[in-house]
Amino acid sequence: MDLFRLKSLLFLLFFIGRCRGQDILPEGPLDAVKTKDSGDYSINVISADGDTKTAEIKLRVLEPVSDVVIKSDLTEAIEHNSTVVLTCSAKGSLLTFTWTNGTTPIVADGKRLTLKNEQMSSTLTIAGVLRSDLVGPICCTAANKLEKEKSAPFNLTVYYGPDEVIVNPPNPPQYIKSGSNFNLTCSAPSSPPATYTWYHNKEPMEAAGEVLTLKIIQEHGFGKNVDEYTCRANNAKTKRTIPSPGVSFGVMEPITGAKMTGPVATLIAGNSTANLSCQVMTGTVKTRSWLKDGKPLSANSRLVFADDLSSIMINPLQKEDNGVYQCQLINPVTSAEASYKMVVNYGPEPATVTGESEVELDTKVTLTCSAASVPPANFTWKFNGTMTAVKTSQYIIDKAVYSNSGTYTCEAHNAVTGKTSKPVTHTLAVKEIEDGLSGGPLLESCQASLALALAIGLIMYCRLTVEYLLFGTFDVWD
Repeated sequence: MDLFRLKSLLFLLFFIGRCRGQDILPEGPLDAVKTKDSGDYSINVISADGDTKTAEIKLRVLEPVSDVVIKSDLTEAIEHNSTVVLTCSAKGSLLTFTWTNGTTPIVADGKRLTLKNEQMSSTLTIAGVLRSDLVGPICCTAANKLEKEKSAPFNLTVYYGPDEVIVNPPNPPQYIKSGSNFNLTCSAPSSPPATYTWYHNKEPMEAAGEVLTLKIIQEHGFGKNVDEYTCRANNAKTKRTIPSPGVSFGVMEPITGAKMTGPVATLIAGNSTANLSCQVMTGTVKTRSWLKDGKPLSANSRLVFADDLSSIMINPLQKEDNGVYQCQLINPVTSAEASYKMVVNYGPEPATVTGESEVELDTKVTLTCSAASVPPANFTWKFNGTMTAVKTSQYIIDKAVYSNSGTYTCEAHNAVTGKTSKPVTHTLAVKEIEDGLSGGPLLESCQASLALALAIGLIMYCRLTVEYLLFGTFDVWD
């Protein structure tokens, strides 16, 4: 009988004996194998011819895997400072242990992470624990050749921070507008969340919390100068306090109520002086600039700026000083503008008359008199030295006749300056229409002669009639 058949016979006898309750083993009958049945078994078989065959087998009865549990030597840990020891224990026989962080196996590196496996437990030691080491969940699996079992997920709080402390905005403008909703916000990664305190030029402020408002800064009397503000983050568990980089700025009042004032009296070119002043109700003005009609204004022999550019003086005023004056006021937080319209009365300057010098009969004639003047000038017209009723800048003849020929004189007068321009003349000639006797001087001469003859005839008739009635006779002239 070969060795395989002998071993098979040994197993068969063992299990038949257990099932029938026979005393095949020293411990007596059992319903099922127990761990204590583990051991070395042998059988001797003697054949009919007297030969003896011996078979041996080693039996291992394994206890099921159960009660897999992870325990920590700490209830909470401090990042970088704490060493955490995790122990995974289980019940069962011939156990092996594996550790995972999420789905990633935990492998000892012999330095910061070490593993020690024993018969019924495994110990994972993490030196200088990091916040990512135990995010997990951490699990331990115990196994033997027949089965395996995983522990419940394990998490351990690792306190950390504060890390880099940041103040936003990190680079504020040099000046902040007073009364605006500007805030400084402090933040830092930290577990548990950090508490924050604020400092002005490295001196503590009576202000706490993530946000430092501009209102609080001004209530402390700060902001008049460009100063430094910092934040410090503190973690009550890690006992760490970390300062932020400093941010610097000042607080400035915005410019309000910009106004330009100027002369209220009537201004006359060559005789008047003007002072223009540009002021504000509130705010500090850092830059002033002056413009006239939208273009930069420069000093000259008649125009002088005040040292602080808050006013200008023009002496004497000339007609070119008419226009809109503007002052632009700027500081780092606002800009404002004010304007003043300057009216300088002048003139009238020498008048001119435009229009045709020769026209034909029945032609419309328009003569235009113009003279530069503020306010606009009043006009008078003379014809051949005689004042006419025309008081406008235009002298209009709807249909010209020969009697319209002559000299037209225009004068311009400024009621404010009291000045009158020199008379300016214009000669108009109404020409004949060159069309035979139908018109022109010949026709007009004939018409005049006929009218004269009729008038003489009428006078003679009337005289003879009266003479006849009075004397009964009349004389006939040679």
